[in-house]
Amino acid sequence: MKQFTYTITDPLGIHARPAGLLAKAAKAYAGTTVTKDGNTVKATQLMKLMGLTVKQGNVVTVAADGPQEDEAIAAMEAFFKANL
Repeated sequence: MKQFTYTITDPLGIHARPAGLLAKAAKAYAGTTVTKDGNTVKATQLMKLMGLTVKQGNVVTVAADGPQEDEAIAAMEAFFKANL
């Protein structure tokens, strides 16, 4: 399992648009999760991502597990830096 932590810089946090983009990007990689305050959801589950209520300044942990974990974690890290 590979993981990284990220502090959200987007003033609106993970709201509908970036959550949708994140879920879409994560579909290519099974086993990708996002964790905030001990609550973990699959990165492909749009409504659950929004249910984490991630705001600017919150720290999330993104993890990937499986045969593509290296590729998945690199892609997710790039996504978070570009969009959140």
